[in-house]
Amino acid sequence: MSRNTRPISWLKGARKDFVDFPDGAQIDMARALTILAEGRMPDIGKALAGFGSGVMELALRHRGDAFRVVYALQIDTDIWVVHAFQKKSKSGIKTPQQDIDLIHARLKRLREMLT
Repeated sequence: MSRNTRPISWLKGARKDFVDFPDGAQIDMARALTILAEGRMPDIGKALAGFGSGVMELALRHRGDAFRVVYALQIDTDIWVVHAFQKKSKSGIKTPQQDIDLIHARLKRLREMLT
């Protein structure tokens, strides 16, 4: 039986940052992305506040560290991974402004590239 899955595409910078994750975190995130590609929501997925509908994040705790993968669902037929980072914020659960700015810039470039 074949599955109807959406392709997962990566912005170059996001892929580069993702491969720096520890192996276990990469495996867990890859599993979550596979679940997304199959049309389901992984338990570590949630909307990313401040970006409107269709911009989501995977939030993973791995060996005491926090890792995030941000992806866009409504820009193209693909699931686009736009940012991957280890969260090191000392201000609680808030995503650091530098990462927010980078996500905005990458989403803008992605939209321009695809239109």
